[in-house]
Amino acid sequence: MVGRPATQRRSAQYAWLVTNPMALFTLVCLSFFWAAHPRWYEAWAAGLIAFLLYIVADIGVFNVVIGRSTFSVIVYEVPFVLALYYLPPPMVICVVTVSMIVCQWRSRMTPAKLWFNVAKTAASACVALLVIAALPDIRGAGPGTWAILTAAVAVNFLFDIAALAAIMSVVQGLRAGQDVLRAIWSPMLISGINLTVGLVFLVALDTTWWAAILLVVLAAALITVLRSFAEFFRQHRTLAEVYELTQAIRAVDTDAALPDVLLGRTRALMRSEYATLWLAPQGRHPEVLLTARVENKGLLDLSPTPASIRERSVADGQTMAAGPRFAESQELRRELRSSKIKDAIIVPLRSGQTTIGSLEVLNRLGDARSFRPADVQVLETIAAHVAAAVENTRLVDRLRHDAYHDRLTGLPNRRRITDALAQSVRVRAEQDVVAILLFDVDGQRDVNESMGYAAGDKLLAEVAERLLAIAGPGALVGRIGGDEFVVTLRAESTDATVELATEMRERMRGPMTVGKLTLDVDTAVGVAVYPDHGVDPETLLQRAELAANAAKVLPYGVQLFHPALESRAVRRLGIAADLRKALDNDELNVYFQPKVTLADRHLVGVECLARWQHPTHGEVAPEDFVAVAEHTGQLSRLTERVLSEGLRRCREWSDAERPLSIAVNLSVRTLLDSRFPDQVEAMLASSGVPAAQVTFEISEPGMLGDIERVLPTLYRLRDLGVRLSVDDFGTGASSLSYLRQWPVHEVKIDDSFVQGMATDSGDLAIVRAVVSLSREFGLTVVAEGVESELTLDLLEEMGCEIGQGYLFSRPLPYERLEAWFNAQTEPETTPTGEVRRLRAVI
Repeated sequence: MVGRPATQRRSAQYAWLVTNPMALFTLVCLSFFWAAHPRWYEAWAAGLIAFLLYIVADIGVFNVVIGRSTFSVIVYEVPFVLALYYLPPPMVICVVTVSMIVCQWRSRMTPAKLWFNVAKTAASACVALLVIAALPDIRGAGPGTWAILTAAVAVNFLFDIAALAAIMSVVQGLRAGQDVLRAIWSPMLISGINLTVGLVFLVALDTTWWAAILLVVLAAALITVLRSFAEFFRQHRTLAEVYELTQAIRAVDTDAALPDVLLGRTRALMRSEYATLWLAPQGRHPEVLLTARVENKGLLDLSPTPASIRERSVADGQTMAAGPRFAESQELRRELRSSKIKDAIIVPLRSGQTTIGSLEVLNRLGDARSFRPADVQVLETIAAHVAAAVENTRLVDRLRHDAYHDRLTGLPNRRRITDALAQSVRVRAEQDVVAILLFDVDGQRDVNESMGYAAGDKLLAEVAERLLAIAGPGALVGRIGGDEFVVTLRAESTDATVELATEMRERMRGPMTVGKLTLDVDTAVGVAVYPDHGVDPETLLQRAELAANAAKVLPYGVQLFHPALESRAVRRLGIAADLRKALDNDELNVYFQPKVTLADRHLVGVECLARWQHPTHGEVAPEDFVAVAEHTGQLSRLTERVLSEGLRRCREWSDAERPLSIAVNLSVRTLLDSRFPDQVEAMLASSGVPAAQVTFEISEPGMLGDIERVLPTLYRLRDLGVRLSVDDFGTGASSLSYLRQWPVHEVKIDDSFVQGMATDSGDLAIVRAVVSLSREFGLTVVAEGVESELTLDLLEEMGCEIGQGYLFSRPLPYERLEAWFNAQTEPETTPTGEVRRLRAVI
C-alpha cells in the first residue's frame, strides 16, 4: 500500500520532521545490508524485472480521502513479496526507492510529498527486511516461508500506516492522524488479499518459470477485476449517499436549515474542497451565500467562485463544468485559475422556468484527481432535489405567512393578533397592562363607492404604513377586518393607554393621498385592556370593537370600553320586538338590484333584497335583522314578505311587456321547513308568475352543514320548475364536484373573489376555474360585486354570463328602480321578445 497525499498541506515544512528520520533510518539499514551482501548488485537483471513490476503495480485500485488528501491503495504487496524472496536486501531497498521516485515524479507531486512518500516506502521496506533477518532463513516456498513473508509484509503495512498517521498529525493536526487510523480496515483487507496473491505467484514461479506467462495474464485480469469492483463500489456508495442526502433535504422545513443539511454532505459526497449554495433574493427571502470548506466545521458566508461565472451560469440556466476532463472548458479554466481554482461544477437551481440559485463544488481533492462527467450528473440530481426543497419550504413559509397576515397590507391578521394576545396575557408583568387599540377607518366605504375598491385598497395600505410608523417598536400592528386595524402593546396603566390612543389618533389624522386626490381620513379608536376588560383575546378584541363603534359618535374619537356599552347581540335582542311589529305593519321594504347579461348588456332580472329603516336606530344591517328573524322564529314571515313583493312586481313587469325574473335569498333554516315548497307552489299559482322566472339563492357555506337534510326540499323546489342558485360560491369548503350532486341551475360567485380578481391573481384563477367548470356542468354563472370596467371585461372574456354590482346599479327601491329603467335602459327586440338593454355602464 502506498499513500499519495493529494493536495498541498498547510505547512509543508513540518513534513521534514517525519521524512528526515525515516530517510536516515533507510541509509543506516542500507549500510548494514550492504555489508552483509557486498555483491548484491550482481542481481541487477532480477532487480530490473522487479522495478518493472513495481511500475505496473502503481496502477491505483482504491482511493481513500482523508481531510484534503487522497490516498491510493495499489497492489504493492505482490511485487514486494517476490522481491523479498528473490532479491538481496540492498537490491530490494534500491528497487523500492527508485520505483517510488519514478511513480511520484510521474504524478507531479510537490517536493515535500514526493520525498515523504519515498522515505516512507524505503523505510518500511527496511523494517520488513529486518524482520526477515531476525527470523530463520527462508528455505523453499513452503508454509514456513509464507509465515516469514507474512510477518514481514504485516510489519511493513503497520509501519506505513504509522508513518501516514504521524505526518498527518504533524501537518494537519491530531484529528487528521486519527482519521488515518480509523481508515485502516479497508487497506488492511486489500493488503491481505495482495499478500495472498503474491504468495500464490511465488509458489507458481518456484515450481516453474513458465508460470510467469500465466501469472501475467492473471495479474492483468486481477487488476481489471479490482478496478471494475472499485468503480462498482464507488457508484453504489455514491447512490447510497445521494439517497441519504435527498432524504435529509426532503425533511428540511425552512430555508435556514437547508445549508446545514446540504453543504457538508455535498462536499463530502463530491470529494471537493468547497461546496457552495447561493439563493437569489426573492420577496421576503434574502440572498443566501454559504460555503462548506473541508477544514472548517461551520459554514462560511463567502464563496471562492467568481461572481461573473456564477452569474453567467444562472443567466444561461446551464450547468458549467471546468477541469482537465472537460475539453471544452479551457477558457473557463483560465478564468478559474486566476482565483486558484483548478476545477469546478456550477449547477443552476431551477424552479419551472425561473433560476432561483446555484449549487457549486470546487477543487476535487487530490493532485491527480479532477471532476468527471459522472460527477456533473450526481450534482445535477442533488440540485434538482435542492431546488424542489427550496420551493417547498418557501411555499410552506408563504402559506404560513398568508395564514397569519393580511393579504393587502401584509400586517398580522386576526388569527395572528389573537395568538399574540394570548401570549401577552400569559406573561404580563404586575405593574403594566396589555392594551388593545382598535382603529376603525371612517369614510373607507365612501371611497370604495365613489372611487372604486382599488382606491379603497390604496387608502387602507396608506393607513397601515402610517400606523406602523407611529406605533413604535414595542407594538404589534395588525388588520382584523375590512377597515379595522389593531395595535397591541404594553402600557403602564389604563389612563396611559387612553392618552396614547388619543395621541396616535391625532397623528393618524393627517391628509392621505389616494390617486390624484388628497383625503382627510379620520379614525375612531376603541380601547380595551387586560385584565380590566377581559381575560381572553377574543373577549378583548370584541370589546375593543364595541368601544370603537361607540367612538364614532364622539367628537374626540377615542372610547375606553365600559360595561354600559351595548353589545351587538344585546342590540339584536332589543330589535326583535320591533322586527315583529315591522312585519305586522308591512314596514320592511324590498329593494331590487338588476342582473345583466355580460355579452349583450340585456337586463334579465333582479335580486330582491329586504331593507329595514328602524325609527330609532336608523337603517338596520340586513345581517342583523335576518339573524334576529332566525332566532325568533320570524324568518318564514320575512321570506314570505320578500317573495310576495318580488312576485307582485314580476307580474307587473310581465304585464307591461318587460318580463324580468326575480331572485330571492333563502336561509338553510327555511329549506329545513318541509312546508316551504307547498307555500311556494301556492304563491306562484296566486301570482300567475311562471316558476321558471323565480330563482332561489342558497348560501354555499350555510348549505354545506345540512346538505343531507336540505336536499329533499331542493329536489321538490326543482320539480316545481323554479331555478336554484348556489350563492356566495367559493367561500365554503365545497368542491366543484358537489355541483353534480346538488339539483342547482346556477352558480353565483362570491363578490369577494370578483372584486379582487382585477388585482389578485389568486382570485382571478378561482373565478376562471369556477366559470370554466360550471359551464362544463351546464350551469349558469352569475358574478356579483361587479364594480369596475376592468372586472367586467375580464368576466366577459372568460365567458361569465350574468353580472350584478354597483357598476350597473346598487339595490334600489321600486320607485327608483322604475326611474333607473327609464334612464338607463331601452327596449330591444329579440327572437324571444322585447327585452331591456342598458344604454351604458356607468
